[in-house]
Amino acid sequence: MKISQEMRTQLDALNKQNSNTRASAPHFDSMVRAQATKLQQNELQKLMAELTAQGEKVIRFRSFRDLAAYKRLVRRFVKEAVEFGMRLKKSHSFNLGGDSRPLTIVEEIDNKLNELADTVLDQEKNAVEVLELIGEIKGLLVNLYT
Repeated sequence: MKISQEMRTQLDALNKQNSNTRASAPHFDSMVRAQATKLQQNELQKLMAELTAQGEKVIRFRSFRDLAAYKRLVRRFVKEAVEFGMRLKKSHSFNLGGDSRPLTIVEEIDNKLNELADTVLDQEKNAVEVLELIGEIKGLLVNLYT
């Protein structure tokens, strides 16, 4: 059986179309990943701005309500950074005790939050100490998601 030139042309066109479809699939996948990463970075930056504003309230008013709101924002930020950041990066670093580095940072953040609570509740300490602790917490959070 002889294949006509017209059939051969149609088969070639179909093969080209299939190869174009296959080539565009990874491109679309990479675009979706890039957009998801961009949205996540925007969310983390928004949370960091909220944390900064709430930290200024804690420094200014030194109330338990502002401190509780600040702690909730820190908890939300850590959850977002760990939940989405670890899924995207897939990097692990362990210390001698077998703990991973992000868990160490989270423990440090928790310790600094406890220290901040003690400082805010102790009315005799000045605002510089509160500002220093808030700055340390912010630095640890930035270190967590970068």
